[in-house]
Amino acid sequence: MRTPQVTTEAPAAARPTGRHAPGNVDPATTEGASGVQSEPASTGVRTRSQHQRRKRIVQAAAALASRGGVEAMQMRTVAERAGVALGTLYRYFPSKMDLVVAVVGEEIDLLESSIERRPPSAVAASGRAVDILMRATRGLMREPELADALIRSLIMAEVETPFGDRMTGLLLRVAGDDLTVETATEEQFALAGSLSSVWVHELLEMLRGRRTYEQIQRRIEIAADRLLADFRPAPSA
Repeated sequence: MRTPQVTTEAPAAARPTGRHAPGNVDPATTEGASGVQSEPASTGVRTRSQHQRRKRIVQAAAALASRGGVEAMQMRTVAERAGVALGTLYRYFPSKMDLVVAVVGEEIDLLESSIERRPPSAVAASGRAVDILMRATRGLMREPELADALIRSLIMAEVETPFGDRMTGLLLRVAGDDLTVETATEEQFALAGSLSSVWVHELLEMLRGRRTYEQIQRRIEIAADRLLADFRPAPSA
């Protein structure tokens, strides 16, 4: 069994900015001298506020990248657009790559919501997998400049990203009747991961103008038919 890669956020690891005025301190990360967060009764309110602020930052970054690629995602510009202090931005995202990973994570969240609302209905495991991968393709291609910037950045990422394991996990879930990364066999994990890699490569080819949507779909169908031909849920323990 394998443990999926997880990108952890460390709000306390703020990058020095030279300014630490009280107004720039995120109350969701404020700790007392003992290292224990104060005012536990307000934790729920702080958590909601923290979540909303993080979402606002990610949306601002995605909007900038959709027009000018990752180069447009300058940390100061993102902070200004999101309406937060630069120091606050660094507490949530210590680097631009952490921010890129979060934007991609938002896209996968949307895909997961789509699966919950409308599960793939194909009888064959390969058909269900193709359904999910083509949904992901359509979602990313709504903003081709953003998709190109994000995929290229993730390939060259210097931080651990959950992208590959999350896509593999989605394929396991739909192709293997709710299999997970933890319950799948080594072979199942490898097969689903290989199909995910084929999809990323084909997506890049389309972004470069070398593939049409129809060509991508056909190539993914062929790969899924071969890779998932004998795909079965793992035996119960």
